Amino acid sequence: MQSVVIAGYARSPFHLAGKGALARVRPDDLAAQVIRGLIGKTGVEPADIEDIILGCAFPEGEQGLNVARLIGLLADLPISVGGMTVNRFCGSSMSAIHIAMGQIAIGAGEVFVCAGVESMSRVPMMGFNPLPNPVLAKKSAAYMGMGDTAENVAAKYQISRGDQEALAVESQNKAASARAEGRLNDEIVPIETKAGTVSEDGTIRPDTTAEALAGLKPAFDAQGSVTAGTSSPLTDGASAVLVTTEDYARAHGLPILARIKSVAISGCAPETMGLGPILSSQKALQRAGISAADLDVVELNEAFASQALACIKDLGLDRAKVNIDGGAIAIGHPLGATGARIVGKAASLLKREGGRYALASQCIGGGQGIATVLEAVE
Repeated sequence: MQSVVIAGYARSPFHLAGKGALARVRPDDLAAQVIRGLIGKTGVEPADIEDIILGCAFPEGEQGLNVARLIGLLADLPISVGGMTVNRFCGSSMSAIHIAMGQIAIGAGEVFVCAGVESMSRVPMMGFNPLPNPVLAKKSAAYMGMGDTAENVAAKYQISRGDQEALAVESQNKAASARAEGRLNDEIVPIETKAGTVSEDGTIRPDTTAEALAGLKPAFDAQGSVTAGTSSPLTDGASAVLVTTEDYARAHGLPILARIKSVAISGCAPETMGLGPILSSQKALQRAGISAADLDVVELNEAFASQALACIKDLGLDRAKVNIDGGAIAIGHPLGATGARIVGKAASLLKREGGRYALASQCIGGGQGIATVLEAVE
């Protein structure tokens, strides 16, 4: 099998849904700007791109139809470049990367843009017209609210509210430091809006303290422990990575960040969907022939502090290596865009930190997990 690499990563700034600086930006326009930025940053020849594979958790309205193809047209890519939209809820754009790897393996192209977008301002959670299957709703927790699943994980693992809040403060501090020190600049594509240029994240709260979080009311269960401060915020954003064969990247002088070593998908109980990264990560690590102790970088999506802590515990992760520049509680979680963000970020950190192995993993609504193991390239 050919070596497959991450040869570039870019994202928009992430902003709070509803009141953030991207709330009035169409998601297709947003993603098009990010893809143009990725192409400009890497110098890849647009005509060599086989396909845009784009993830979106709620592909309706302005991010509906086959939005991947429409975004390619908006980005002024050659008419020969294809487009496919993928939906695995929060894991959508990481699945896009896995699909590209598979396409390369069967000889169906060498260059893919794997992207994701979500405007949680302009398309609501559950979409505009949710129609749950009544039979499934009676016998399964498949439609359970994500906040309720976070409460279930907290109860199952006996994770205290104080521990959740400590993780949230840690995430905010890491992200605030990364932004202040310019460590996020290279990955962000400034977005042009009618109100001006947006070049920085709007979700990070550098003044977050344990005392302030302790004063918040539970967000999902009046008797529970999960609050808005220990949950990822509703977020608008887009991200993209360039996936190519190693041979192509070397031949064309592309900036190789990391090699994809292994991937995995897993299912778990919908009512504790936040535990999805455990089995998927275990499978990916086993397929890579390494253990958690070998990891130098971990990007674990913080959908909620409770599930992140549970996954860190069961996987035996070194917390100092997890979300080095902050996680989704601080940076945000635009559903369809997160997978590409954390894979691209893990690859970038592996290069920056000089490590050998990285893991990117996330939970998925409805009870799934997804994981990608990356390896440094000499």
